[in-house]
Amino acid sequence: MDLTQISELTEAQAREYLESIIWPNGAECPHCGSKNVTKLAGESHREGLHQCNDCRNPFTVTVGSVMEDSHIPLKKWLMAFHLMSSSKKGISALQLKRDLGLGSYRTALFLTHRVRLAMSTDPVMRKKLEGKVEVDETYVGGKPRKGDEKEHKKGRGTKKAPVLVMVEREGNTVAKPIKRLTGKELKTEIKTNVDVSSMVITDDFKSYRGLKKEFEGGHAIIRHSEGEYSRDGVNTNTAEAFFALLKRGHYGVFHHLSKHHLFRYCDEFAFRWNHRKISDSERRDIAISQAVGKRLMYS
Repeated sequence: MDLTQISELTEAQAREYLESIIWPNGAECPHCGSKNVTKLAGESHREGLHQCNDCRNPFTVTVGSVMEDSHIPLKKWLMAFHLMSSSKKGISALQLKRDLGLGSYRTALFLTHRVRLAMSTDPVMRKKLEGKVEVDETYVGGKPRKGDEKEHKKGRGTKKAPVLVMVEREGNTVAKPIKRLTGKELKTEIKTNVDVSSMVITDDFKSYRGLKKEFEGGHAIIRHSEGEYSRDGVNTNTAEAFFALLKRGHYGVFHHLSKHHLFRYCDEFAFRWNHRKISDSERRDIAISQAVGKRLMYS
């Protein structure tokens, strides 16, 4: 379904669509995992209520997901998932509030963070990057106010938040903020997320030194400090393309990304990048299927 078709759904139809994605093999109890469940019908029961015949707990399709305990209509949840999955540079909470007719900015912001949680991947379950893997880093933050230029140094030493990206050629990416761009932190993240058989490609930042002995494919360096940007297929253009999307979203859509929530925005942009070769509807449905087993409380 596209966005227009979603907008024409009734609440009951939206619930049935969610159930078809989250429960492709039939209803399953989120409390004990049993499939021995009964759908409760009648005026005395709320719409979509099921009961587990093993643990005896009642539940609906939203229980145990990012949508649990939400008063937002399910049709608006579907539309939010679609808009955030299809907007290449993201969509702001304020824009989502206007488009979906949500009650407040706080409601819209909380919704967007829960969708971003659904888009995230557990690092333990994440497949390591393989082949030629480009690694690069950047700083994310706003421009200095007039008179504060000295407090907003550019490049190394800035107060902006550093973000590291590791991206396969023609493949997936992992992006995350890190505390400091030290050799120890960078190498730990690279070894955690990149398969040992890979070739790692970086610029000539000195903190990357020593990677050659860690990977069977070696460590190729492109010397940006000497004006070199590509050599025999060695470049970090793919990583820089990802950063271009992230920064266009930062400057043109969100305007401000707090350090506290920056990792959520990185997860969102990485999710869209990793599923860039499929349709918006398929991408949306994958995000919804990943919403199970995740909770985010407002506090």
